[in-house]
Amino acid sequence: MSQQILAKVEASSLKSDVPQFAIGDTVDVHTRILEGEKERVQIFNGVVIARAGSGSRETFTVRRIVAGEGVERKFPLHSPKIAKVDVKRSGVSRRAKLYYLRDRVGKAVRLREKRDDQAAAAPRK
Repeated sequence: MSQQILAKVEASSLKSDVPQFAIGDTVDVHTRILEGEKERVQIFNGVVIARAGSGSRETFTVRRIVAGEGVERKFPLHSPKIAKVDVKRSGVSRRAKLYYLRDRVGKAVRLREKRDDQAAAAPRK
């Protein structure tokens, strides 16, 4: 009974237009930031290395390299502070968590790109 009540309360805070992305995708996360009375949008781009939780508590972790240093940031998926999530590139992943990317440097961080079936089926000249 209490689970049903929690589900109903959570339903009001869930976003209706949840972006579709997977582990290994390179994404741009548009975050609303308040500076004084002004609001601006800041973009954080990187590779999705983890998703966790469910319902309104679902989060995803994005990793990028800045000035040779790895930076990870966790975002709540249903937060009103997240303006949108753009998928720039789809990567092939056989794992649910890509924490092994933390130990890699340079070109070893890259993931294979997920190819579209239609592009592969197109006749070659």
